[in-house]
Amino acid sequence: MLVSTGTLPLPEFFEPANARRWDYRPDPQALLSAAAEWRRQYGIVPAAAAAEKVHLLVIDAQKDFSFPAGSLYVGGRSGTGAMDDNRRLAEFVHRNLGTITAITTTLDTHVPTQIFFPSFWLDPSGSPPAPHTLVRADRIRSGALRPNPAIADWLCGGDYPWLVAQAAFYCDELARAGKYELYLWPYHCLLGSDGHALAGIIQEAQLFHAFARQTQAGIEMKGSHVLTENYSILRPEVLLSHDGGTLAQKNTALLATLLNSDVIVIAGQAASHCVKSTIEDLLAEIIAVDPSLAGKVYILADCMSSVVVPDGTGGFLADFTDQAAAALDRFQNAGMQAVDSTVPMADWPRWPLS
Repeated sequence: MLVSTGTLPLPEFFEPANARRWDYRPDPQALLSAAAEWRRQYGIVPAAAAAEKVHLLVIDAQKDFSFPAGSLYVGGRSGTGAMDDNRRLAEFVHRNLGTITAITTTLDTHVPTQIFFPSFWLDPSGSPPAPHTLVRADRIRSGALRPNPAIADWLCGGDYPWLVAQAAFYCDELARAGKYELYLWPYHCLLGSDGHALAGIIQEAQLFHAFARQTQAGIEMKGSHVLTENYSILRPEVLLSHDGGTLAQKNTALLATLLNSDVIVIAGQAASHCVKSTIEDLLAEIIAVDPSLAGKVYILADCMSSVVVPDGTGGFLADFTDQAAAALDRFQNAGMQAVDSTVPMADWPRWPLS
């Protein structure tokens, strides 16, 4: 018998090919039964009884990011990035089910009109700009791009000058932070759409873990604020409005949960955007509290890919791979660990925990 904190075999129901299936849906009732047998066979204890809290944070492993049929597929340079990542991540969860005590999956969650979607904007002809357009403050102030006046009626009481000023201020704030420029994304992860759901193989792994460890499956949604992007699960990109009001707030509850964990493991999509931003925000909070805490963060480098947008002719409209690699270097220099999901956790740097 394997002990519950060792490396476990893959369960019989696990099918790697499901990582490439948009239509795959796990059977929760069957997983509940399988989990009971798994507990008996391998001596798996409830998560609450574990000596250490090992929290896996899975960023945006949703269908729109995970499959070529998705509206914003994260294929990486290989073209199969997110699908391969999800297979490896699901295998990691199953093999380390007795060590992982909590899994939180985040859901990028959008509505039809937001500042990073074409519907928010008009060009000089009165038409929405194309996806993948960059929006800068100087383009707003020159009139090359402007917020759709109709939005002001339901968003800010009809005060269109306020909306224009806020849009320009937002771009200025992004430039000041130096993280991103405002980029108009194709529609993705719309609330209620198929693409908003978790990839089936990831949902399956989280459910099986919850049933086997007799704990809750954590879900955190982000990204529905009209006037700010929310790449990071820990905070929106901009917190204040141009007139000093509060625009949005940090996710203090999740942040406290993570900081109270003995180990934080991070994976998901995309390495260049939502994963990167989440880790940047986590690191900033760690530095403010105790920089040595960075050592308890492990990044599954083989379970995330970068946004790469093919141009249809063998090149790319956009490729953020280098930015993701540079960020990973920064995180490691700060004390975080980049690890391979196939390496047993007992062999990770700075392991065992106690």
